Amino acid sequence: MTAQPVRRRCGSEDPGRRRTIQSGLRSAIDSATTQLAGAGIDSARYDAEELAAHIAGTERGRLPLVDSPDDTFFDRYHDVVAKRSRRVPLQHLTGTAAFGPLTLSVGPGVFIPRPETESMLEWATAQSLPAAPVIVDVCTGSGALALALSRHWPDARIVGIDDSDAALHFARANSAGTAVELLRADVTVDGVLPELDGQVDLVVSNPPYVPDGTELEPEVLDHDPAHAVFGGPDGMAVIDVVVRLAARWLRPCGWFAVEHDDTTSALTCERLSATGIFDDVVARTDLAGRPRFVTGRRRGANDARRDDAERSDEEEWRRQ
Repeated sequence: MTAQPVRRRCGSEDPGRRRTIQSGLRSAIDSATTQLAGAGIDSARYDAEELAAHIAGTERGRLPLVDSPDDTFFDRYHDVVAKRSRRVPLQHLTGTAAFGPLTLSVGPGVFIPRPETESMLEWATAQSLPAAPVIVDVCTGSGALALALSRHWPDARIVGIDDSDAALHFARANSAGTAVELLRADVTVDGVLPELDGQVDLVVSNPPYVPDGTELEPEVLDHDPAHAVFGGPDGMAVIDVVVRLAARWLRPCGWFAVEHDDTTSALTCERLSATGIFDDVVARTDLAGRPRFVTGRRRGANDARRDDAERSDEEEWRRQ
């Protein structure tokens, strides 16, 4: 059922009545905060207020203006707070997740975009690309990166790729009315999407990268799709595939960024460097200072010619 905004009456109002109403709402939020904190939720106060705003059909910052919450409001509020205390993700209860400039539709079956990935978005939008670039978002999930990049480059051709029908359901809803293209494809299949070979200016990816068996919060372990979370014994199974795809799809001097587990930054850098195709390989951190993603530039024709010349000079020097 769609949450309906609580109506406010025009004209004067008894200040004592408003204080009573606000006292009741504040008491409910305080109680919810205690309940959520007891369930091990670090963001208990924020979540309690977000859920109250969701049920009231308003924004969290406007909760002091909410008027006349009735018994139905409190019944619904207590219900969603109970679900959150059982570690159902806040975003599943509100149906939305914030990512950069976007508010995305999310729910069971799609990976919830994380604030950490906004660091990769910030890096990507700082790159100098052609006026109408071609950009590919591998493992697009809800479409978060693809859609945020389309805001920054409105004339770009942007392709989001995923192999999950459930994820693409949300991505299609989120991308309605935009020019973002969505493709269902399994990127682990050899030779996938050859039509992109050498045509792409920027490849970004937030693939499944958590090493198998890692202990995770219940919100992730029980509610995010495992297929979008775990990346094999060392977390590198899909990252290795995406690195090879980026090497194949990118134009000379095109850019690549891939998110990784905070334990596999060095491994990811090694994988890019080992291809012999990327230079300017850099390990980067998120806003909390944790290792989060690696970037690289596909070598250009001039780089190859320079390396050939350097090898020739070295061989000549050795013959002397």
